[in-house]
Amino acid sequence: MKRSARTGVVLGGLLLGLAAPAQAQTSTSNVTVSALVGKNCSITTTPVNFGSYDPVVANAATPLDGTGSVTVSCTKGAGTRIDLGLGSNPSGSTRRMQGGGDFLTYELYRNAGRSIAWRSGPTAGQTIVAAPNKNPRTFIVYGRVPAGQDVAAGPYNDIVLATINF
Repeated sequence: MKRSARTGVVLGGLLLGLAAPAQAQTSTSNVTVSALVGKNCSITTTPVNFGSYDPVVANAATPLDGTGSVTVSCTKGAGTRIDLGLGSNPSGSTRRMQGGGDFLTYELYRNAGRSIAWRSGPTAGQTIVAAPNKNPRTFIVYGRVPAGQDVAAGPYNDIVLATINF
């Protein structure tokens, strides 16, 4: 064979090798990815501050009203009810603030008309719809100190436990 023919055969073989590379073998598998999002809520409050109660003149016949708030943040879809306990000084189901040796009665309500007491349990707590998102939602606590209570001068306080059920 002539040299130019041999060169042509070698070059042709090289070109064929470049034009048709060898196929690599492959195998595949799926990677499973997962996470669990648990139900969770947080709760914060602002105080119900009634200010000054005057049993002799201003509040002899007129109750003293005040407001506070409960703010909850829940996982989307969580949260069903906010409960408010009776406080640290109840007498039966009556809420009372203590000041020295006296007690000043009061009530906390779920509505601005102050006709639905806010307590604990399925019928007495504040039922809320499941959280549409994680953003905080604030609920007003409406308070009232009944008129005409005969108590000594001084500061009166109570602590009420607020609970979010989810």
